Amino acid sequence: MIRRAVRAVVPPLVFLGIAGYFGWNATQGDHGMKAYQQQLGLLDQAKQAQQDASAEQAAWRRRVNGLRDHSLDRDTLDERARAMLNLADKNDIVVPYDRRDPLY
Repeated sequence: MIRRAVRAVVPPLVFLGIAGYFGWNATQGDHGMKAYQQQLGLLDQAKQAQQDASAEQAAWRRRVNGLRDHSLDRDTLDERARAMLNLADKNDIVVPYDRRDPLY
């Protein structure tokens, strides 16, 4: 009688234990849904950092192109010279840049 009860109860308990183990790992494990959501968050952060870096690179590229020999922009050259020497003409209008501007 006991053998019969054990044979009737043990296989379903083993199956439920295995199913529970795999179910827990599917949600909480290293490759589960929780880890997948964390990876998506990291991917969004990396994409935003890439966009910020691309914008900064484009801004620097514009400024450098204005200082090249074959297309020397006199205004850009004058602006940089005055900024480096900390000089301004009495008739100049000085517009301060935002401190968060990546170029200054």
